[in-house]
Amino acid sequence: MTPETRAAALEHAKVEFPKEACGVVVIVKGRERFWPCKNINPNGHDQFSICPEDYAEAEEAGEITAIFHSHVNLPPDPSEADKVSCEATGLRWHIVCIPTEQWAEFEPCGYEAPLVGRPFSFGTLDCWALVRDWYKRERDVDLINLNRQNNFWERGENLLGDNYKKAGFRDLFEDEELETGDVIMMQTGNSRFPNHVALYLGDDIIMHHVENRLSSRDVYGGYFKKHTVKVVRLANGQA
Repeated sequence: MTPETRAAALEHAKVEFPKEACGVVVIVKGRERFWPCKNINPNGHDQFSICPEDYAEAEEAGEITAIFHSHVNLPPDPSEADKVSCEATGLRWHIVCIPTEQWAEFEPCGYEAPLVGRPFSFGTLDCWALVRDWYKRERDVDLINLNRQNNFWERGENLLGDNYKKAGFRDLFEDEELETGDVIMMQTGNSRFPNHVALYLGDDIIMHHVENRLSSRDVYGGYFKKHTVKVVRLANGQA
């Protein structure tokens, strides 16, 4: 960032405080500028999601070269979700802490979050992300990244039920036993639709990621079996 770009980003972060601010660095007609974006994450005080329309406008104006966001009352060290998202964008990231005005920057380096013990961040490190990451690392299969928003089930969206076949999965036949890699769909709380998935690892063990908890391995029984509504398997071994 140039001093002028950094100053503009810092000012935006101060205006948005105590929410996390976000934006992009874009080259417009040969000059670098900061492009402020709306943070549409419902947990905006400690997470951010760039408004797609704002990002699209920046892309139309020029070439996006970096992502910016602020941390509120926390050091500017990248979180697990920040590092994973940085890899996905393929861009350099800049973080500023408000109110200390400390800065950090980092870029893609091939980082991968651990499968067990990762913190929860909806849409980046959640139950579906865990399934996708396991399939990529263990089976070299690229599953689709479902376009999901927090609490989609509360809005009457049957996101998992409507899309598991598009992701390459099929229903288990009645005479089929659970196998490693099967995806277990659960319906928890007052939801009318599946709102959680777990990956079956064999020997009655599942791996999953519950909101506000670290990803973990657990015994598949009791509560988890009670709330299971469907088990699906990758069709023909590929998506």
